[in-house]
Amino acid sequence: MNISILVKTFIAVFVLADAVGNIPILLVLTKGMEPESRSRVIDKAIVVAIAVLLLFAFAGKFILSYLDISLGSLRVAGGLLLLLIALQMLQGDLDTPVIDQERDVAITPLALPLLAGPGTLTTVMLLMSESPSPHISVIVGIVGAMFVTWLILRLANGIDKWIGVEGEVIITQLLGFLLAALAVEIGSVGIKELFLS
Repeated sequence: MNISILVKTFIAVFVLADAVGNIPILLVLTKGMEPESRSRVIDKAIVVAIAVLLLFAFAGKFILSYLDISLGSLRVAGGLLLLLIALQMLQGDLDTPVIDQERDVAITPLALPLLAGPGTLTTVMLLMSESPSPHISVIVGIVGAMFVTWLILRLANGIDKWIGVEGEVIITQLLGFLLAALAVEIGSVGIKELFLS
């Protein structure tokens, strides 16, 4: 096992997953849920994120080239998805748990693109190409980083009790604005890659 690659993978995946920064977004997306239901959403999101990261680590380049998808296109798609969520937050449309509606927030946007976004997928593909075979260092780094992320996201239940209902409304509006800015940033990087590179 290559300790240097393991540490690089762990740090890169953990920083890009941004567990602490995603706690308020998780609270907004799961507003009104019981703590047990929120915990199930977190568990599912982490499992999906790990699966996607491992899939892209081993087969990402092949999948993208087979489907003729560029990383720029991935960034634009991720940016648009986050922008739609941000607009819902700003308009107050996320008053009920999204998991009770037609789609599951554990998969989008929590696992994709928040925990395993285009930047993280690109990073694990590059680290995998650096890693000597067998690629145990990258696998352990990904799983370790996601485990720590899972522990941090589980703190969301305690934070939810602390901020109260009024705090949730303020945070929802503020984060909607910041998430919209993040979405535009991700999308604009993708557009630059598509048209200016």
